[in-house]
Amino acid sequence: MTATSTTNQSTSDAKTPVSMETLVAFCKRKGFIFQASEIYGGLNGFFDYGPLGVELKNNLKAAWWKTFVHDRDDMVGLDSAIIQHPKVWEASGHVATFNDPMVDDKESKLRFRADHLMYSPVKVAGEIIGYVSILKGENYEAEMNEMADKMKRKLGKQGALEALVIKPFTDATEAEIPFIPSPATGKAGSLTSARKFNLMFKTTVGAMEDSSAFAYLRPETAQGIFTNFRNVVDTGRVKIPFGVAQIGKAFRNEITPRNFIFRVR
Repeated sequence: MTATSTTNQSTSDAKTPVSMETLVAFCKRKGFIFQASEIYGGLNGFFDYGPLGVELKNNLKAAWWKTFVHDRDDMVGLDSAIIQHPKVWEASGHVATFNDPMVDDKESKLRFRADHLMYSPVKVAGEIIGYVSILKGENYEAEMNEMADKMKRKLGKQGALEALVIKPFTDATEAEIPFIPSPATGKAGSLTSARKFNLMFKTTVGAMEDSSAFAYLRPETAQGIFTNFRNVVDTGRVKIPFGVAQIGKAFRNEITPRNFIFRVR
């Protein structure tokens, strides 16, 4: 009976979900992952790998490289530079399109993706009585309808509540923006117009900081593979079809880093 009871207890414990806070604390306590620049207050979206963390990373990379490069005859490796000529990113479309529309909340100081911020006017018997907004997620339409119904009851409006016309904030007109409430505070008048926010980290190459010196940290690890295709074919003794493997960092100025190391800058 004791053994059965212990087994059942262990099974039950194994199904208990682990919170993100518990996971973060465990990784720090065991020396896997630390917050970057922690002694100076930390830097949001950046992390350092501790003594065990760096060993785990290196073991994973070694196992991956052996499986996909050394154990195959149709794969070769590459380690391209972190900074490429700016024309590489112009040709790939990153300079023109690698950006997200963002909206700032001047009161809460939070920033939201405009295409994920949904809003709708609330109409009762043809009259707009206000606006509701929410960040897009599961059941967001149902939540917005609940918010609209609460608004109608709070204002004591009589008549039928019309169906919401839900749109992303990118479709909001300049006349509507002052009346759309922030999803953070629920107050209207604090949201800015949507603006493009480039996700690439810009830097300068050389001693002069002028327009000719601008460059970007690579937002894609694969880009160096594409630009080196001819070099690999000429020197690697490979024939199509073949693959090129690369392990390394890519740099994206993530707007809202969250969920520990699962969404970082």
